[in-house]
Amino acid sequence: MEHLEVTAQEAGRCLSMGIIRIKNLSFSYDGQIDPLFSEVNLELDSNWKLGLIGRNGRGKTTLLRILQNQLKFNGTVETNLKFNYFPLPVKDGTQTVEQVLMEQTGRDYSNFWEVERELSLIGLPDDIIFKIYEELSPGQQTKALLAAMFADRESFQLIDEPTNHLDYDGRQILAQYLKQKQGFIVISHDRRFLNDVIDHVLSIDRAEISVFQGNYDTWANEREATDQRERSEKANLQKDIKKLEQASRQKQEWSRATEREILGHGVPDRGFISHKSAKVMSKALNIRNRADKKVEEKKSLLKNIEIQEPLTLQYEPSRSVKPLVEVKDLILKRDGRTLNHSISFELKAGDRIVVEGPNGVGKSTFIKALLNQDMKLIESGSANIRKNVTVSYLPQDFDQLSGSLGKFAEEKQVDLQELLAALRKLGFERSLFDHNIEDMSMGQKRKVALARSLCERAELYIWDEPLNYLDVITREQIQELILKYQPTMLFIDHDQEFVDQVQTKVVNLKKL
Repeated sequence: MEHLEVTAQEAGRCLSMGIIRIKNLSFSYDGQIDPLFSEVNLELDSNWKLGLIGRNGRGKTTLLRILQNQLKFNGTVETNLKFNYFPLPVKDGTQTVEQVLMEQTGRDYSNFWEVERELSLIGLPDDIIFKIYEELSPGQQTKALLAAMFADRESFQLIDEPTNHLDYDGRQILAQYLKQKQGFIVISHDRRFLNDVIDHVLSIDRAEISVFQGNYDTWANEREATDQRERSEKANLQKDIKKLEQASRQKQEWSRATEREILGHGVPDRGFISHKSAKVMSKALNIRNRADKKVEEKKSLLKNIEIQEPLTLQYEPSRSVKPLVEVKDLILKRDGRTLNHSISFELKAGDRIVVEGPNGVGKSTFIKALLNQDMKLIESGSANIRKNVTVSYLPQDFDQLSGSLGKFAEEKQVDLQELLAALRKLGFERSLFDHNIEDMSMGQKRKVALARSLCERAELYIWDEPLNYLDVITREQIQELILKYQPTMLFIDHDQEFVDQVQTKVVNLKKL
């Protein structure tokens, strides 16, 4: 049974120290075979700028919901802190920003100046409060909601994936803003952003939950050292298991041989021999059981070691020296509005070109124009993929995905077993294979779409924000995959660490 409590004595201590104490926390969703959390004990300081890190589906958002007492759980959470959560849904986006934020915060004109101060600190213009909320860009909406939340100085902030809709400049502004704040818990998958804003890490792994002092790099270095030890331990365990299984088989054979020998003798003194044979057979059985127990003990240790298998890519390098993509004097438009200054470039085999530019400049529009040849998106110039080039396209939007994984594989014409193998390497639990895609989380849906692209044989990969909603471990896997296979790519992404590592060339779209 869940228990969120604060005694008077405890409240005094929590108030002075700002402590969140989690004791014996266990939780699982209905129908879940293994619990998400089991007997978790943590003590968190509200002065920490704490980054929550872990695979998609490991329970990061669930933990934030438990802190807010929104889910039934076993154990206790002891604190006197009041929590605010980002993002909160906006009920009526047709209102002005001022009206929306007053509704979100419960403020009126007498104290709304505190929200306006935070809006300025986060880099939004003064007149934004008079604009219609739903007409703001997703990045502006994110900043406005965060500013309103931090105007409440009496609460502790729980921030869930604030960078998803921010371009590189927007992430830098948000990072600078959060550096000035005292304490919070943030879930983000952007490694550079985490390095800039956090001073502690809460890592949710398969076997345990751990707290580290330091930023993302500190945690990553510690994890790499731990992984090295665990890989060595895994190899030693597998050797031990092999030896123990061999010894167990020998003990079993000896036990059976002893049993056959005793039962096969003609015996004059049945009482004496019967007693003696029972003792010998019991001893043989005990030896065999001890050997089996040692094997199981070693195997149970092995289950706690999480080693990621490397991803594979069905990349087919083009042998042509001619450009695969040619863009000449291209100017884009959307809803009758000109978006960018003219751009021209060529993409050749082996290039990995990242398309950069501020939100709203038309990066995704450019990819759609290139793929679909939709003249409504092109004001002037041209964008062409050379004829007969095989392309794997990973779109930004995947909300429409539905149905079983088997149906998805059939529709996309990829091998189901290859798709499932890719998903396992991406951290998918086998129990999810029977779920419909529409019932999965955003991160899980993104992995399904990504796994499909990994399984497609292609000369050119065009990926539109492939890392959105993906956990940091998966981002590292994708980065390692690209550096290993060196595929020809045209992509958009705002994770600057990833971009810097994998791109060979930058194309900058500039707003008019």
